[in-house]
Amino acid sequence: MITKSTKGKNFTGENIYVGIDTHHKSWMVSIYSDEFELKTFSQAPDVEQLEKYLKQHYGGADYHLAYEAGFCGFWIQRAFNQKGIDCKVIHPADIPSSDKENKRKTDKIDSRKIARGLRNGDLNVVHIPTENQEADRLMVRTRSKIIQDMTAVKNRIKALLKVKGISIPGIFSNNSWSKSFIAWLYTVPLSEQGDKVALTIFLEELEFLISKQKSLELSIKQLADTDKYSTNIRLLLSVPSIGLISAIVLLTELGDIARFKKVDHLCSYCGLTPTTHNSGETERIGGLSRRGNAFIKAILIECSWMAIRKDPALLLYYKQLLPRMNSNKAIIKVARKLLN
Repeated sequence: MITKSTKGKNFTGENIYVGIDTHHKSWMVSIYSDEFELKTFSQAPDVEQLEKYLKQHYGGADYHLAYEAGFCGFWIQRAFNQKGIDCKVIHPADIPSSDKENKRKTDKIDSRKIARGLRNGDLNVVHIPTENQEADRLMVRTRSKIIQDMTAVKNRIKALLKVKGISIPGIFSNNSWSKSFIAWLYTVPLSEQGDKVALTIFLEELEFLISKQKSLELSIKQLADTDKYSTNIRLLLSVPSIGLISAIVLLTELGDIARFKKVDHLCSYCGLTPTTHNSGETERIGGLSRRGNAFIKAILIECSWMAIRKDPALLLYYKQLLPRMNSNKAIIKVARKLLN
């Protein structure tokens, strides 16, 4: 490592590679040249501070920065790019790493791996959405989070009824959480005051979440009607099983479809690529890898189950697959076909 002070020296024409391991309260920064590791240090999570340091110590150089995709999103990349400094966001799992580094994980090692991979050209860059697309995506994703919260509350209510030995009347056995069913829940006879309070709190939380879901779906409908999405929404709705929510999820998550050079790249991004192990004469194909966009994957699989009920061609394709694999693997192939 080079430790001699470089402050005030001219690095015009030189490349400086900076790996940043980001955390809530600090950044671990590693700086490399084309030949050496120059410095590793910790600093506050501040773009201005790092820019000032680079210009003071490596003035005139071409700076190349990178950090892992994660909790801090893309604001760091945008802030550096606005200052004319090249900054990339990379997939954490794609950073080249030795076995020794994997067994001795520290912030210094992580930042050095990023800087070294950046210098060697070994890093896969994550696509950066526009701020507008990211905002649309967040609104649509929020609906999914609300539904997850609603499911959790419903399960708590059912668990309370089960613990108290209370059966749900047959007229409500279709699992529909209708207004009449919720009204009945308010009248459930509970002898203990604590049970009554708990059930009331759960029901009030559920009604609050239902109101927020309706509000979000209205905003999503308004978004779908804008010039930015309306034409593509109309085209997607012509595909069997694709509804308004499915269509807007696909559009906000995928963004510019032209960035995918091949269908396989698109399927990989959508999480529809299986794990494989191919060595010598042995070839094993496993389940879906954990990589890929979880929101698109969930929507495509859900739509595929509906598609085989609505589209005779997809139903025939699904049935042809069943003798060779189970239904879950077959529906993944249907999802790939639907995506294509």
